[in-house]
Amino acid sequence: MAKQAQEIFNKALIDAPAQKALANIADFLKYHSVSGYLVGGFVRDALLGRETADIDIAVGADVLEIGPQLADSLQGKFVLLDEINRIGRIILPDWTIDIASFSGKIEDDLKRRDFTTNAMAVDLQQLISENQNASLIDPFGGRLDLDRGIIKMVSAAVFQDDPVRLLRAQRLAAELDFTIDRQAEAEMEKAAPLIATVPGERVREELLRLLNASRGGQVFADMEKRGLLTALIPELVPLKGVEQPKEHHWDVFEHSLKTVSAADFILHQGAWEYQNPAVLNMVPWNETIAEYFDRPVSSGSTGRSLLKLAALLHDIAKPQTKALDENGRIRFLGHPENGAEAVESILERLRFSTKEARLVTLMVKYHMRPTQLSQDAMPTARAIYRYFRDTGDAGIDTLYLSLADHLAARGPGLLPDQWEYHTGLVAHVLKQHSQQKVTGPVKLMDGNDLINGFGMKPGAKMGALLEEIKEAQAAGEVTDREAAMDYVRKYLSID
Repeated sequence: MAKQAQEIFNKALIDAPAQKALANIADFLKYHSVSGYLVGGFVRDALLGRETADIDIAVGADVLEIGPQLADSLQGKFVLLDEINRIGRIILPDWTIDIASFSGKIEDDLKRRDFTTNAMAVDLQQLISENQNASLIDPFGGRLDLDRGIIKMVSAAVFQDDPVRLLRAQRLAAELDFTIDRQAEAEMEKAAPLIATVPGERVREELLRLLNASRGGQVFADMEKRGLLTALIPELVPLKGVEQPKEHHWDVFEHSLKTVSAADFILHQGAWEYQNPAVLNMVPWNETIAEYFDRPVSSGSTGRSLLKLAALLHDIAKPQTKALDENGRIRFLGHPENGAEAVESILERLRFSTKEARLVTLMVKYHMRPTQLSQDAMPTARAIYRYFRDTGDAGIDTLYLSLADHLAARGPGLLPDQWEYHTGLVAHVLKQHSQQKVTGPVKLMDGNDLINGFGMKPGAKMGALLEEIKEAQAAGEVTDREAAMDYVRKYLSID
C-alpha cells in the first residue's frame, strides 16, 4: 500500500453550485451526527479539472435509513441501488448523488473500491469549513496515478468482487485517455467471462457511457483484445472472419468496429484514419443536425450514443444469411430484417428502454434503405415520403448510419465520386423531408369523405387510397382539397 498522501485538496477545485450542494449535505449530516466523505469520481474529476454532475458520498450510517431523509431535505428522489452493500442514489434536477455506507475508518472503505484514482477521499465537514483547504486522503497513490494517466487496481480481487468494473475500467480509460496498467489488463482478461453475470441495468449504464466517449471503434477493439466485447455480446462472435464482397475492405466483425469509428467521424466526435478534409466536408452538417444527435432519448442515452450502438450491431445477422448467387457473388439477403430481430433481443437482455430499442432496431432494419432510394438520380418526393413513413423516428439517424457504413465498407479504397453522390443524396433527402414536414400535417381528406363522396366502404382499399393521397401531397402533386378530390376520381376510374 502506498503511503497516505499529505496533499491538500483545494476547495477552489469545486465550482460554486457544487460547493452549495455539498454544504447542504454537510449541514444535514452534521445535524444528525453522521460523518461524511466526498469520495470516488467527484474527487478524481475535481483534481483533473473535469466537470461532473455526479457526487459520491460515503457516510458512517445506514444508507437505507439516512438516504431517504437526506433526499427529502434536498427535495430530491431516493433510489436504492444495492440493498446488501447499502448503496443508494439521490436524484436532483442538477445533480446525481451516489451515497454509500461505511463502517470504521474511511480508509477501510477505500480498500474496497476499484481503482486507485477512485480511492481518494476528502472529509466533507473539513471541506465546507471557512478554511479553503482540506486534506486529501489517498492511501493507494491515486493522485500520482492521475498524473501518470494510469488505471490501476486497488487489489487483485477488484473484478472478481464486482465484474461491472471490467466495463468501468474501459470507460475510464476512454473518457480520460488513460492507459490500463498491465496487471489490471491481465486480470481483466481472466475475469472477462464474468461480465455475463452482471445485471443488464448496470451493463447498460456503463455501455452508454462508453458509447458517449470518442474513438468508439478503437474502444471496442481494445475490449475485444481482453475478451470483453464478445463476452458481453456473444452474438458478435460469428461475425469474425466472415468474408464480404470485394467492395468491402474488412470482414464483417472488423467492419462493424470500423463503422463505429466512422460514425464518430461523421458526427464530428472523432477521427477517421483515412480521412481528408473533403470527406468530412461533404457530410451534411450544421447546428440543427448537431443538436438533433445530442438529443436525449432515454435516461443516459442520446441520438449519438444509439447511432454508434446501431453501427456496432447493424450487420449482426450477416453470418446466417450469407450465400452465393448464380455469379458466385457473396450476398447477405435479409440480413437487415433478421438483424433487427436479433438486436431487439440483445437490447432487451441489456435492459435498454423500449424507446431506445425501437430506435436502434429501426436503424438496423433500414440501414440499407437510403442507398436503395434511387440508383442514379436523386430520389423522388414520393420515395422520400415512403422512406420516412417506414423509418419513423429513426429516419435521420438511419441516413447517417448509412454514411458510416459506406466509409467502413470502403476504408482506404473510398471512391470520391461514390462518396459525393451518397452525401449529396443524404443532403437532398434531408432538404425534401424538411419541406414535407411543413406541408404534411394538413389533412386534406379522410375516410368519411371517401364514404360520403364516393360511396367507398371501410377496408384495405380505402386505407391504400388515403395513403396514396398523403404521398401525392408530400410530393407536391396535391395541394388542396379540390385537387385531392380530383385525384380520387382519377384513381377510382383507373381502378
